[in-house]
Amino acid sequence: MAPPFLAACRGEAVPWTPVWFMRQAGRHLPEYRRLRGEGSILEAIHQPELAAELTLQPVRRYGVDAAVLFSDIVVPVTGFGVEVAPGTGPVVEKPFRRATDLDRLVVEPQPYVADAVRLVVKETDVPLIGFAGGPFTLASYLVEGGPSQSYGATKSLMWSEPGLWADLVGRLATIALASLRAQVAAGAAAVQVFESWGGALSPADYRRYVLPALQALLDGLAPLGVPRIVFGVCTGELLQLFSEAGADVVGVDWRVPLDVARRRLGPGVALQGNLDPAACLAPWEVLAREAREVLAAGGPAGYIFNLGHGILPATDPDQVARLVELVHQETAR
Repeated sequence: MAPPFLAACRGEAVPWTPVWFMRQAGRHLPEYRRLRGEGSILEAIHQPELAAELTLQPVRRYGVDAAVLFSDIVVPVTGFGVEVAPGTGPVVEKPFRRATDLDRLVVEPQPYVADAVRLVVKETDVPLIGFAGGPFTLASYLVEGGPSQSYGATKSLMWSEPGLWADLVGRLATIALASLRAQVAAGAAAVQVFESWGGALSPADYRRYVLPALQALLDGLAPLGVPRIVFGVCTGELLQLFSEAGADVVGVDWRVPLDVARRRLGPGVALQGNLDPAACLAPWEVLAREAREVLAAGGPAGYIFNLGHGILPATDPDQVARLVELVHQETAR
């Protein structure tokens, strides 16, 4: 029998609703803070033993149904001059501006990532999720030079130089595909594409300017036979496009009710989500009520419980532990 997480991804019967959390390895865990210290996240990712241990910490503490690799979506493009600034996020010293900048984007999976995957799968029977950044999301960091509220430079390039834009997102899809293939070859049992900022685009613009690259990425993963998850924030109007591109599972943030998302996606696509992460900061009675409402909307099949984005750093680990227990106990079949 397949592990519950993988069974749910495929719409099969499960003994309980599986649960895992985006950013389940992170600053809300005291053991994470002790082990990580104050160094750069990229320095930690470069150390396979450390990355593997950080991946496994929440699995041991919470009994979640999936591990997610401790890494970052910008790891495959760090050769472009990307750093992760504490409190800011990815920043780029020399942003993408012209066709010659494509030469700075090398398709070369980082071996230390695969090494961390191999160490994790040796230590746990829980399925490991590998991940990569989506085409628009990675492109936005490279063009803007860091996080953005308006994505003005990115959209300007997309609209004014569509040929160059297509080359950029196509190259980024190829880089992400190479990274995910390497993670699966090392033992990852599922993959998630974080198209985190895709919701900055209208559905028409996403279809025209990004969908071909996302579809190429997911098509390239299809022969591997692992579930393919796509997630983005504020992407309620893009859910059908993610499915059209080939996603087996679509992650939903808290802004779109799960029953609405299921109607938009139709049969054959599993859902993941979508508790508001801020609910974990509320008193337990509130958190339990909100979680039960999400579980009721998710239904018994083709559904994975998760948050609508990552765990907030101020979250009490005891709240998360009780939440996992609630999901498992109240959905046991």
